[in-house]
Amino acid sequence: MVLKTKELIIGNLSIPRSLEDKVPKRYYRVGDIILIRIPKDLDKWKHEIGKILLENLPSVKTVCNVKRVIGRERKPKIEVLAGNGTETILKENKCLFKLDVSKIMISKGNVYERQRLPKLVKDGEIIVDMFAGIGYFTIPIAKFANPKKIYAIDINPDAIYYLKENLRLNKVSHKVIPILGDCREVSNELKYIADRVIMGYIKTREFLPYAFKFLKKEGGIIHYHDVFKQEEIFAVPINLVKNTAKEFSFEAKILFKRKVKSYAPKVYHVVLDVEVRKSNQKL
Repeated sequence: MVLKTKELIIGNLSIPRSLEDKVPKRYYRVGDIILIRIPKDLDKWKHEIGKILLENLPSVKTVCNVKRVIGRERKPKIEVLAGNGTETILKENKCLFKLDVSKIMISKGNVYERQRLPKLVKDGEIIVDMFAGIGYFTIPIAKFANPKKIYAIDINPDAIYYLKENLRLNKVSHKVIPILGDCREVSNELKYIADRVIMGYIKTREFLPYAFKFLKKEGGIIHYHDVFKQEEIFAVPINLVKNTAKEFSFEAKILFKRKVKSYAPKVYHVVLDVEVRKSNQKL
């Protein structure tokens, strides 16, 4: 839930008028924790800003300043401004997601995708979630669809810890096998098993060949997420998928395409649903 906050802060904080434009317009709420980005110009007042938010927003236990995100594991570097505790439980689409905001970067732009995917899964499917995180896609699919098994992979041990917690909270542990590791290496152990592969992350094009390795020999479905410039949409990702499919003697058919959200100025997070079959089979 994203809420306006600039008026609240300015109304309760004494700062020079020249700095009022620097006050964040929004904060992001995760369970009972508020995440906000405080610019350096307001560093002197950051703890006061945290206290204002803590005192004026209901059912909030902690206010955190998000400073940056580090490394391929996307670990956030945060600073507690007011309150206590960085672990919380987020309720989304009738699912529970336990996480520590100091260890896990919350994915806030994929809510529609997390609702959409369970409706596509057929009974008895075997699914590989290549970038499972704390279960953003795995949990809703396990809870609202009827897969045979989901192999949920992540390289971040903190993510796998909370994934296991969330499987327990949502009572779907029997449907999911959590795997700590690099999905590129795991693909050697889980070749040709998946009816459906989820690439629910960004900047994943280097991983695309490994998605094809997970698919059953006759093919299946890949949900490919990545970021592209405005002028590249949708031609570049479609060509990338089709050319990679040819390397594995597959043909690819685009079932669905969508801009998920803006990632940067004129750069967008894009998703493609791709059906792939061996070249001698009809799509």
